[in-house]
Amino acid sequence: MHNHPDTSAEPETTEPESIDAPRQPWQAEVGRLLTEAAALCVENDVDVDNFMRGAWSAYVESRPGMREQLEEMQLRDQLEEIRKLGRMANA
Repeated sequence: MHNHPDTSAEPETTEPESIDAPRQPWQAEVGRLLTEAAALCVENDVDVDNFMRGAWSAYVESRPGMREQLEEMQLRDQLEEIRKLGRMANA
């Protein structure tokens, strides 16, 4: 015999459909997978910040070169801020 939790008291988590464009099959799959991942994290008391960091890290790691591009952009921003503060000469 299987015990299934009573889900009748749980709120629905459906998102409103976009009026402008129909949802693509991959969008529905992404939504389903994210919902499952979130539910697992809630069941295991994973902090929301850790869940978000994990999701972001998985996204970045799935795009070759993205991490390096983001790091380069961050370095450029830091150098620009140092220049604005007069701590480094313009080159």
